[in-house]
Amino acid sequence: MTDPQLRSVISERRQLINLAYRLLGSLAEAEDVVQETYARWYALSEGQRHDVAAPGAWLTTVASRICLDLLGSARARRERYVGEWIPEPVPDRSEWLGGPAPADPADRVTLDESIGMAFLVVLDSMTPAERVAFVLHDVFRYSFAEVADIVGRTPAACRQLASSARRRIRTSQGPASTQRAEVVRDFKRAWETRDIEALIGLLDPQATATADSGGLAPAFRHPITGGEQIARAWIEIAARGPEVTLLERTVNGQPGLVAQLADAIVSVYAFDIADGRITRIWAIRNPEKLRPWTAG
Repeated sequence: MTDPQLRSVISERRQLINLAYRLLGSLAEAEDVVQETYARWYALSEGQRHDVAAPGAWLTTVASRICLDLLGSARARRERYVGEWIPEPVPDRSEWLGGPAPADPADRVTLDESIGMAFLVVLDSMTPAERVAFVLHDVFRYSFAEVADIVGRTPAACRQLASSARRRIRTSQGPASTQRAEVVRDFKRAWETRDIEALIGLLDPQATATADSGGLAPAFRHPITGGEQIARAWIEIAARGPEVTLLERTVNGQPGLVAQLADAIVSVYAFDIADGRITRIWAIRNPEKLRPWTAG
């Protein structure tokens, strides 16, 4: 098979991975979407591919529509999921797969504010159409006319969808913290020394902790609310669980922690921090979601 557009088509891979991950919150699903998108491209005849004036736009449209279909069926899939579902965490480039980043930049996810765990959690609360319209327009800068063609709505309807999504983002955002790394480091130290008073002091009184194991690893099944309750739970985890090594790592572009047992990463912790206190903790323990963090 020969494809004169091969170079331009393959160069879109990184863009497609970034788009699909933000739409689905799962790197594994994003990779499947990109694979399916390329399969559809090469299912076209050579003449049909030649007639596509902008292969990148074609690929983006197809990938977005696949994501839209997946998002539409996500509720049913989540009902079968054991426990809480949290977006799949991604490491910083230097920490990918426990070592050097992939040689091919197309296999990396670009880290920015649209990849933060808090941001992805809000995206996950949106309707599929809201999410696709917002991500395509506000994150990837597609015009509403282009978005309309992808989601099958009018440009005006897509503008409304993105506006609604934007309000959700604004409502969910608290005051930013410039001390993220310091707060996470202090949390790590207090957890390691089992200093419950220090943990309570670092947690917002209304903080929430959520764990995602998918039923494949031990974890608390329901979210824990309240700084003191979370602190006591974390002390209990330290007392009852196996001895792990806590490492400071970049999780979805923000300071976070990973727990290492022997040579395996068994947990990834993402944090939301406001006014110098932790307001949200996301503990990802599902080993299927920790694949990018696992050496080898």
